[in-house]
Amino acid sequence: MPTYDYRCEANGQVYEVQHSMALSPKNWGELRAACTLAEDPSIPDDAPVTKLMSAAGVVNSRVLKNPEPPACARGNCAGNCR
Repeated sequence: MPTYDYRCEANGQVYEVQHSMALSPKNWGELRAACTLAEDPSIPDDAPVTKLMSAAGVVNSRVLKNPEPPACARGNCAGNCR
């Protein structure tokens, strides 16, 4: 399951949560219910949350066993990768 970062607009804290890609919570109540976050009485359920951009899924080719770039990056594209 993918991991996402959300900022709670009520307290400014960032929370890392896991949920399905289909879920798009707009407030703390929706996020808390979907991700089993602990209840915090200081945060109202209708407090908006903002999904933050993260670098998840970005892979540096130097950490791979075969650091050669993919065919498309080398100009050997079969024509179906653009």
